[in-house]
Amino acid sequence: MSNPVFDQIRQDVGENDVVLYMKGTPMFPQCGFSAAVVQVLTALGVKFKGIDVLVDPSLREGIKQFSNWPTIPQLYVKGEFVGGCDIVREMASNGELQSLMKTKGVAGVN
Repeated sequence: MSNPVFDQIRQDVGENDVVLYMKGTPMFPQCGFSAAVVQVLTALGVKFKGIDVLVDPSLREGIKQFSNWPTIPQLYVKGEFVGGCDIVREMASNGELQSLMKTKGVAGVN
């Protein structure tokens, strides 16, 4: 059975190299965890699409089911779920996130 929310998520992560499902927008994050991931990506010089889950309750719940991950933000790189705030921060601090971005061919990684 088709799930329109999952279809939209697949389209978003398929059409964009880096997608961050977050609360708020990259310019105006609505939670500290979302703000922290935006900061990490910005510091790396990574262009990403921020998708505000607060504007759509079905997306807010749907993304959690899609990834089997209970919290937001959620980072996707080249269609692959990377993780939430703690994982992204840890990966950035030990160089794993930069390596992943380069391996996946994401442009502009510092």
